[in-house]
Amino acid sequence: MSKLNTNSNSYIIIYSAILVVIVAFLLAFIFKALKPMQDANVALDQKKQILYSLNIRDLDGAEAEAKYAEVVKEEGERDGQKFYSCEINGEKILVVSLKGMGLWGGISGFISIHGDETPTVYGAYFNHEGETAGLGAEIKDSKAWQEKFIDKKVYVDGSEGSEVALSVVKKVDDPTTQVDCVTGATLTSNGVNDMLKAGLKDAQKRACELFGKVECAKDSAATATETKTEEE
Repeated sequence: MSKLNTNSNSYIIIYSAILVVIVAFLLAFIFKALKPMQDANVALDQKKQILYSLNIRDLDGAEAEAKYAEVVKEEGERDGQKFYSCEINGEKILVVSLKGMGLWGGISGFISIHGDETPTVYGAYFNHEGETAGLGAEIKDSKAWQEKFIDKKVYVDGSEGSEVALSVVKKVDDPTTQVDCVTGATLTSNGVNDMLKAGLKDAQKRACELFGKVECAKDSAATATETKTEEE
């Protein structure tokens, strides 16, 4: 019986191929086994972010799950944007999901709105994929900066109905609607501003449906009356 030549090219190729298959199988098995846990962690993290936008922080996993189930009454989606109808101490609050681009990658967040006649920010939370630590990353890391959004007016009457008034600027001229940009992170702040403008514009109809008395609801009612009059 001939001795196996472990130095031959064929042996090395076959051995390597078998080893690669075994490692790939093990990695696939581990990934599949851990995926439910990973998905659960991602879902929990998103729930925590929504709670952060409602000014509810510092809750662990079980507490966050319970609080989320308590305050979030309905989840919905329209044109790819997610909405969360919430209630805290009997008050209706709308949480809007936001997505945009920062300096180095994607940014996202949640902003909560309350108020009937004049919708204002109840709370805000922003996240990022890779903004610079100490600069653009402050949109996530600075709770103080996020709290600057609280009580800012979201919409104002414009020439074509309600318009998004909330904005992030380098110099605040209107403290009722504007927030100072993050120092040293102009491009990231511009990304947050663009994200707010786009996301809140798309959220107006959902805000009307939830609150029923916001200014955009009046615009919708006026449009409906005009349409009915033309048909008659």
